[in-house]
Amino acid sequence: MKRILVVLSVLMIVTLACQAAALTTPTQVPAQQANTVAPEQLSEPLPEEGSLVGLYERSLPGVVALRVTTAQGSGTGSGFVFDTHGHIITNYHVVEGATDVEVDFSSGYKTYGTVIGTDLDSDLAVVKVDVPAEELVPLPLGDSAQLRVGQTVVAIGNPFGLNGTMTTGIVSALGRTLDSLNDAPSGGYFTAGDIIQTDAAITPGNSGGPLFNISGEVIGINRAIRTTSSSAIGEPVNSGIGFAISINIVKRVIPALIEYGYYDYPYMGISSISDLSLQNIEALGLERNTGAYVTSVSAGSPAEEAGVRGAVANSNMPTGGDLIVGIDSIEVRQFDALLQYLINNKSPGDVVVLTVLRDGEELDLEMTLGKRP
Repeated sequence: MKRILVVLSVLMIVTLACQAAALTTPTQVPAQQANTVAPEQLSEPLPEEGSLVGLYERSLPGVVALRVTTAQGSGTGSGFVFDTHGHIITNYHVVEGATDVEVDFSSGYKTYGTVIGTDLDSDLAVVKVDVPAEELVPLPLGDSAQLRVGQTVVAIGNPFGLNGTMTTGIVSALGRTLDSLNDAPSGGYFTAGDIIQTDAAITPGNSGGPLFNISGEVIGINRAIRTTSSSAIGEPVNSGIGFAISINIVKRVIPALIEYGYYDYPYMGISSISDLSLQNIEALGLERNTGAYVTSVSAGSPAEEAGVRGAVANSNMPTGGDLIVGIDSIEVRQFDALLQYLINNKSPGDVVVLTVLRDGEELDLEMTLGKRP
């Protein structure tokens, strides 16, 4: 079956009702038999379990469930409290086209929210709510630059409408890229970078919810899964490959969404082949196995003005393009790393120096970054 990338879109409430109907009702225990073990007889959790229990209990008040109504129907998603001013963070695709957004807190308090800012490139959105101060429990934000593959991560959200669900896993990889939801002028989509890959179970309804490190800091926002199959009713099946937006991107984007309603990304105006195979390298006559190969340069873009050279298309492999091997004296091994550096460190108007390999020689090209169209 063809591999597909599934953005965790909101689920139809009617789907949830069908699932609920399909569940087997457990045999009820008489009230006098239900609590046969006194609290003091319950065993204490193991140290590792205790840390997860504590993380859940501390974090749950800051996690919210979203019920979204659009012209196409209704569905669910997740989010979390960003600050004490009533700003809730979630995915853009959760609230896309929303006519009503209901925000449900773990305490049972429910209210309607207003979408005040969206970013299609990172798939982020801010929902504003007016609630009692005691309902607003902002979650601490970590530093995704400190993440390492193999670290334990925890997701808490609203999969399939099951509020307050917690799953665990590890960081599977760092610096991944996905298509953004923003159309590029040359066709296709711009690229979303600095994506965290995890095997923590992320399923429809987890969208927009927090991904924590073991210290209880939010280090990502759950966005998507990659899957090769679906359930009998067409829902994507978790395959152990999930993706989250890194919190360092969130820290740059969300304040701008709160203040202006939008965020401008740095823009070069190139298309690239990130991971070259040996056949590609041989066909292109390159002297290096690493770098970001430039397949095209957009007309009038910062890259064109800086003199970056794109490839010339032919029947086999587009040849003649620059191989970007460095930026600001930092080695570039893949396009993913170049994009990660730009998104986390640069803004429109900043000047960068690209080191490119052209015709066997290294050249330094100065470029003033634009903003994505």
